Amino acid sequence: MIKFEHVSKVYSNGVKGLDDVTLTIDKGEFVAIIGLSGAGKSTLIRTINKIIDISSGKVMVDKIDVSQLKGKELRKFRRKIGMIFQSFNLVTRATVIRNVLTAKVPDMPFIKVLFGLFSKKDKIEALEALDKMGIVEKAFLRSDQLSGGQQQRVALARTLVQNPEIILADEPVSSLDPVTAKQVMDDFKRINKEMNISILINIHHVELALEYADRIIGIQDGKIVYDGKAENVNNEILDRIYKKDLDRKSTVSL
Repeated sequence: MIKFEHVSKVYSNGVKGLDDVTLTIDKGEFVAIIGLSGAGKSTLIRTINKIIDISSGKVMVDKIDVSQLKGKELRKFRRKIGMIFQSFNLVTRATVIRNVLTAKVPDMPFIKVLFGLFSKKDKIEALEALDKMGIVEKAFLRSDQLSGGQQQRVALARTLVQNPEIILADEPVSSLDPVTAKQVMDDFKRINKEMNISILINIHHVELALEYADRIIGIQDGKIVYDGKAENVNNEILDRIYKKDLDRKSTVSL
């Protein structure tokens, strides 16, 4: 369970990233966070694994106060939280399997990391994760030989090797074409259902959010302005999230 208790984040320039956010996310939920650029979507998900420190309030994950974690405790905590980025964050000159195996680095002695001495068990787990993503045949290709969608699947496979309880995805499909974006969202949905992993996705594409997520959180100027079932989202709610004076078609369309 993830719990925000009156969480605020004020950046050094005075901008409010989050403004008194209180919400609870249960295990196994698929949650999409929507809103304008700069509304606080990325800030919200990045406080969960303490990539961003909060200014006040409390973020709890399975009864752990995230704000109190540091050093080894923080690194250990982050291992159970996968993070997917828009830019994939792959070493493009390395092979696909080597990129997936980087998930094992935090638990390895430095000398083994230096020489890439991964165990047979680690390699099998990496191949199994790639197989789940349907790209095991790409394991020994360089990552820069893959399409954008395939690279995002490699990032997902790398996350699965961590055996995460939570996956945070920060605009994971914004750089993909509409067809590929839907394929990657299919992967997220399958992982969520088959493995009961909580998934929080910060996403601009409202159509995809409504199609795939069970729950929608709408955020505006750091405040939660909608939190409910995707099926209940209507034009009035979208007006509330995106402000009435905006051309919503240009804001939310693929």
